[in-house]
Amino acid sequence: MQNKIIDILKEYTKQNNIFLTERGNKAILTALKIVKEKFPNGKILIPDQGGWLTYFQYAEKLKFNIEKLKTDYGVIDVNSLREKDASAIIYSNPAGYYAEQNVKEIYEICKKNNILVILDISGCIGSDFYNGNCADMIVCSFGRWKPVNLGYSGFISFNDYNFINKNIFQNLKFDEKYRPLLLEKLINLKKRYTFYGDINKKIKLELKQFNILHRDKKGINVIVKFNNAEEKNKITDYCEKHKYEFVECPKMIRVSTDAISIEVKRLE
Repeated sequence: MQNKIIDILKEYTKQNNIFLTERGNKAILTALKIVKEKFPNGKILIPDQGGWLTYFQYAEKLKFNIEKLKTDYGVIDVNSLREKDASAIIYSNPAGYYAEQNVKEIYEICKKNNILVILDISGCIGSDFYNGNCADMIVCSFGRWKPVNLGYSGFISFNDYNFINKNIFQNLKFDEKYRPLLLEKLINLKKRYTFYGDINKKIKLELKQFNILHRDKKGINVIVKFNNAEEKNKITDYCEKHKYEFVECPKMIRVSTDAISIEVKRLE
């Protein structure tokens, strides 16, 4: 069973080294520690919205020089990367769980600029909008309200061992009792994305008169911008009618503007 889980994760990430962790946050912290060890005075790029809270929290804790990347509602402008000088970048695909990133071009530009790429695939693992080979390190969470909604664990993966102190992985743990359920959820991922996709399309069609951010990009959630209280109430009334949970923005982990994030990823 252990080998089957690792084999599936290798297929999804296209990376050869997989380490399961107790939490997705542990994977993020481990990845940042690896960068810090290689670049003690390094600078890290973090998108200004659409990511995860601990990117900034852990980078500050490890005393990185942090540069906020300006984004188009979480989506990285690849042209803005061309002149960047940094040790690493950490970002999520899709941004805010709702808008696919151009992971291939981001990786190609970062390789030219000698920037290590840490990619969080918690919202796209096993989907058709991430096919691997576009990151130096991958982190992922299997927490609540994720595509792999185990409610526990995550992983870190990579191909190149040359720049990594292997001792950093000695404290990573995984509770063996979760293996059967994790395997089941990984096997059923395709069905889950089909469900997400159907709901995503339905919402975008039914709210087509509103300003849906990055309407044509692949993702799970749907984020709808509002200009006034009347528009906001119409969107939230729609969510309540259809029993869709939602998050009101501005919210850094979604978008930093007035909007409603319809949390498709929370649906079962």
